Amino acid sequence: MKLFYAPGACSIGIHYLLETIGHPYDRQKIDIKTGENRQPWYLAINPKAKVPTLQRDDGSVLTEFPVIAQHIAASAPDTGLVPSDSERALRAAELTDYLVSTLHMQGFSRIFRPAKFCEDPATHDAIQREGRYVVAAGLAVVERDLKQGGALHGEATFADAALFYVLFWAIDRAKLEVPAAGAERYARLKSSDAARRVFAEEGITL
Repeated sequence: MKLFYAPGACSIGIHYLLETIGHPYDRQKIDIKTGENRQPWYLAINPKAKVPTLQRDDGSVLTEFPVIAQHIAASAPDTGLVPSDSERALRAAELTDYLVSTLHMQGFSRIFRPAKFCEDPATHDAIQREGRYVVAAGLAVVERDLKQGGALHGEATFADAALFYVLFWAIDRAKLEVPAAGAERYARLKSSDAARRVFAEEGITL
């Protein structure tokens, strides 16, 4: 497998998952700031011009975070990252999609890149406030899941890959206040050997 990633982007969650399962893989950094993701060579691999991209051993490509996370977890059944219980596996997929489609795309996109929503700088503070509201509401959902036996309760699943990058953004990048159970979960994820390798490989100093 080969991971195409951008340091500190959402692809850090897939990078973390790959380090967690411990299977050999290659990786290639994509410089989004210089537009490398829109170069013809990369568009030939992923015409969506996004990261993460996972190129499998047979040359085929997967391009969406939830699908990539589930595929990687399924490739290492001994890790238990795809729950054997079908309902819990379904809930892990549901939560992964929520973290990516709502907290990331609707929340953090507004916080980090308000100009995507309106070019007028006068609107950016309001856009960022809305983003923080979306993230706070989403983290409250995560907190209930952690406490009430949901997909994040108990043993790790592939949903932790999305949780890892969302909480990295919330705590270490945006410096947001995170409810107690979420902050505790991130502290555990962050202190893992897999996370330490990922931060070092991506040149991220915390």
